[in-house]
Amino acid sequence: MIKMKKSIYQFTFIALIVGLAFTSCVSGKKFAASEARADKLQKENADTQSQLNESKMQSMKLNNEMASLQKEKETFQKEYNSIQNDLMLLSSESKMTIREQAERLKELQDIIQSQNEKTTHLKNSISQALLNYKTDELNVYQQDGKVYVSLEEKLLFKSGSDVVDPKGKEALKSLAGVLNSTNDFTVDIEGHTDNVPIKTQRFKDNWDLSTARASSIVRILTKDYGFDATRITASGKGEFHPVKPNASVEGRAGNRRTEIILSPDLQEIYKLLYQ
Repeated sequence: MIKMKKSIYQFTFIALIVGLAFTSCVSGKKFAASEARADKLQKENADTQSQLNESKMQSMKLNNEMASLQKEKETFQKEYNSIQNDLMLLSSESKMTIREQAERLKELQDIIQSQNEKTTHLKNSISQALLNYKTDELNVYQQDGKVYVSLEEKLLFKSGSDVVDPKGKEALKSLAGVLNSTNDFTVDIEGHTDNVPIKTQRFKDNWDLSTARASSIVRILTKDYGFDATRITASGKGEFHPVKPNASVEGRAGNRRTEIILSPDLQEIYKLLYQ
C-alpha cells in the first residue's frame, strides 16, 4: 500500500515536471517570436522614419527651389514691367516727337511760304517803281529766294568813274522808296566790271573801281534817301564774276554793272530749325 502511494507521488511529480518543462518550452517559443516581431517592427519603424526624414528633406528642398523660382519670377516680372514701361514711354515720346516734327515742319513751310510771298511782292513793287527805265538799263528778277536789281553802267556812271549820274540818282531814289517800306530784308551792293584793266591816279585796278562804285551807291541810299545803314553792305567783285563773255563789246558792257541784292531775314527759319 505504502509502495503504491509512493509510485503515485512519483508519477505526479514527473507529470508536473514534464508539464512545467512543456509550458516553459512553449513560453520560450512565444517570447522568441515576439522578440523577432518586435525587432521586425522596430526595423520597419526605423525604415519608415528614415523615409519620412528623407521625404521631409525632399519637401524642404522643393520648398526652397519653389521659393527661389518665385523670387526669380518676381525679378523677371519687375524687369518685364520695367521694359514695358520703357517701351510705352518710348512710344509716347516717339509719337510726341513725330507730332512735334510735323508741327515744326508745318510752321517752317508757313514761314517759307510767307517769305516767298513777301519776296515776290517786293520784286513786283521794285519792278513797278522802275517801270520807266529800259531793259538795257536795268533788270529786276527773283532768284534763290532773293530779289536782284541789276543796274547797267550807262545808267549810273561814266566810264572809269564812281560818281553817280543824275539819271542814276533818280533810279536809286525810286528804289529807295520801296526799300524804306521794308524792314525784314537786308541789302548787298555789289560792284562789277569787265576784264579790261584800269590804272588811273584814283583807281589802281578793277577791284578799286568796283568797290568805289558800290560805296557811292550805299552813300546815296543811306545819306540822301534815308535807308537804314545797318541793313546795307558794299562790296567790289572786280572782273571776276562776269554774266556774259568778255570777248565782245556787248558782253563787256553787260558785265559792267552794279547789283543790288535784297535778301530776306531768315532768323525765324534758323530759330525754328535749331531750337
